[in-house]
Amino acid sequence: MAMLGKEVRMSRLVNPKSGRMMAITVDHAISRGIGPMTGLQPIQDTIDKIVAGRPDAMTMTKGIAEHCMWKNAGKTSILLKCSSYAPIHPTYDIAFGSVDEAIRMGADAVSVGAMTFGDFQAQQFAEIGKFSEECMAKGMPLIGHVYPKGEGVPKDKQTDWEYIAYCTRSATELGIDIIKTTYTGDQEGMAKVVRCTPSRVVIQGGDNCKTLDDYLNMTKDAMDCGVGGVTMGRFVWDYHDITALVVALRYIIHEGYSVKEAKELLAQLENDKNYDQF
Repeated sequence: MAMLGKEVRMSRLVNPKSGRMMAITVDHAISRGIGPMTGLQPIQDTIDKIVAGRPDAMTMTKGIAEHCMWKNAGKTSILLKCSSYAPIHPTYDIAFGSVDEAIRMGADAVSVGAMTFGDFQAQQFAEIGKFSEECMAKGMPLIGHVYPKGEGVPKDKQTDWEYIAYCTRSATELGIDIIKTTYTGDQEGMAKVVRCTPSRVVIQGGDNCKTLDDYLNMTKDAMDCGVGGVTMGRFVWDYHDITALVVALRYIIHEGYSVKEAKELLAQLENDKNYDQF
């Protein structure tokens, strides 16, 4: 029965038409500080605008869910973030949530993180192993935010496919169902990552993207090489029309729109504000 529960929850995260997941994350304040995260400062307003664009899911901590999701309950799935790094320990995700809390709050997945190739990989992998066992027993999908950003990886190597593939394959072997990681920057390298990984691979917004075109092209390229969706944050909620961008991204991910088509849709939505028609 527990495995049926996991399948039910997974079915709410993955769009049946595209077979992909589109999630938006608002969990950055603990990891990066609230000062630089201007889009998250008015958190209720930001969440409302994201939900209006109808993503499949949103990643957030228990406190933000408890404060901000009451009027949005049932409109999008909650991915409950149960660990985080922080400015004073940037390569060590510390657990602060539980599977039972996620169940009580109606979440459709538990989300935890790890930084590989660093001083604290062993402790983080051990913690993920415990979450994996409990999630399996209780029918809860497990999502991992796993990046090769430990002390042992030079910054200019953090998008090499071999490092990314180590993250995704290790996460699979630990029992993670959906792995959020960095895009390699090229379709050939990312396709290798996907081939190495039986679990679903989704990409983050992209540390190396600078412009709207960068993000949209990365999203389209990733979908075309077999990536199973996205979990994006800063790029979305720092945009001047959050809801319009969520809709445009959703049309790339689930409807197969080209970047050109998505930009045309985005411009129309920004002008007409008719989000509910899409």
